[in-house]
Amino acid sequence: MNANANTNVNANTNTNALSRSSLTREQQEQFDLMMESPVTIVQIGEGNFLRGYFDWMIHVLRQQGLYSGSIALCQPRPSGRAKLDKLRSQQGIYNLVTRGFEHGEQALRRDTIAVFSRMIDPYAEWEAFLALGEEPQLQVVVSNTTEAGLVYTPEGYEEGTPVLSYPGKLALLLYRRYVTFGSEPEKGLLLLPCELLEGNGDLLRECVLRYAQDWGLPVEFQAWVSSHNRFLNTLVDRIVTGYPEREADGWFAEWGYSDAALVTAEPYHLFAIEGEPELDHLLPLAKAGLEVQWVPDLTPYRLRKVRLLNGAHTLMTPLSILRGLTHVREVMEHGELGAFVRSTVIDEIIPAVPLPAKDELHSYADSVLERFLNPFIEHRLEAIAMNSVSKFKARLLPSLLHNPSRQGLVCGFAALLRYYQASADADGRYWGRTFEGTTYELKDDLAVLEALAACWSRQEYTGSPAELAEALLGLTAVWGQDLSQVSGLAEAVAAAWLEMGAM
Repeated sequence: MNANANTNVNANTNTNALSRSSLTREQQEQFDLMMESPVTIVQIGEGNFLRGYFDWMIHVLRQQGLYSGSIALCQPRPSGRAKLDKLRSQQGIYNLVTRGFEHGEQALRRDTIAVFSRMIDPYAEWEAFLALGEEPQLQVVVSNTTEAGLVYTPEGYEEGTPVLSYPGKLALLLYRRYVTFGSEPEKGLLLLPCELLEGNGDLLRECVLRYAQDWGLPVEFQAWVSSHNRFLNTLVDRIVTGYPEREADGWFAEWGYSDAALVTAEPYHLFAIEGEPELDHLLPLAKAGLEVQWVPDLTPYRLRKVRLLNGAHTLMTPLSILRGLTHVREVMEHGELGAFVRSTVIDEIIPAVPLPAKDELHSYADSVLERFLNPFIEHRLEAIAMNSVSKFKARLLPSLLHNPSRQGLVCGFAALLRYYQASADADGRYWGRTFEGTTYELKDDLAVLEALAACWSRQEYTGSPAELAEALLGLTAVWGQDLSQVSGLAEAVAAAWLEMGAM
């Protein structure tokens, strides 16, 4: 890797660990300046995604002289302590390697990122966490706690004892801020949840207020939360991969130090935020030239991403696993399957997306297909396959129902149904078989697995393919509607099974 590339850590490498002393003189000066900067952002989430996405953006702002604040980093769960300790051992410094295709050309660059002035474990340093609410220049809270972290789960609160949920922690941090500064409107914060949930800002506000009510916090505080704190809905888009095992030793040897917190990412990034463009003065992401959009409505951005990018993933995965493939790039490089994905996205999914700017949809689709070919990203189909039924309903079913005679979407649906032909083992895990007989484990809602497996078992030897398809499509509890009533769909699915040799 050249001087513009990133470094990674490996325990087997005989190099010093990354720290301030590893930096150039200019980087050391920038690090020292950052450490003296006020905390303006609290970040809940120590994982790869925010460090390869939002923290990199703050790094870009600081490099351009557009931002003078720093980040206090906290992990949302006790299990995050190990990663936080790795960062602490490196004084919060880590490298980001960005690699892949950008406008048809291969890109490779490195950023050494130092944006964390504090790293606080809420479970061991609860008071220090709450004290962040007292920071006079605090402006933003950003989070990525996964979809499972942005939920309301009733729990008690005892003063001095940390709570488990992220919204609960946030409620108490905001309450500390309210107690410290009163109901001053200007002390309200900008909340940017990056969890992959529709209406994530609205959901976070609702959870915070429910905890405030549960714990008997003053109604005046609840009014201040609602009136003077901005919980903004967001949509994030970037593939951030983890530690690059194969390249690590070579990078360390070249750079002379190891980096236990290295993260890698693709060049593409988009951050769409449902808020007025004037908020860019507070967090000048767009001004820095980043792909950040402050928009009045996230619907077009979310619909575009869900139907095209996520939809293409869900389209390719069952059929490709059944055919014995393992990675997204492998699918796209496959002559038959790659053409299948491209033609279905362009000819069937785009026409079904209810957005007027079709040229923009085609441009976005081109970028998505380019991203799928990134030689540095090993995106496993197995990971995409988790909870495929709910993903299909959100990502592909609307396009299929737009015109159920579409061949590519019908083929994708038929492959999904065949993928769920499975049986349970003694431990209650469900296993299916590829066309060649190799087993794979299905991971989905247990009721979904049971319903589909039972239907296959009842019909497998007694009904025709069309009757089997009709029975599967008639599982209203699985699909949320009776798809067997869609004219011609069961017959089309049965024909697709026969064509792919699934019966």
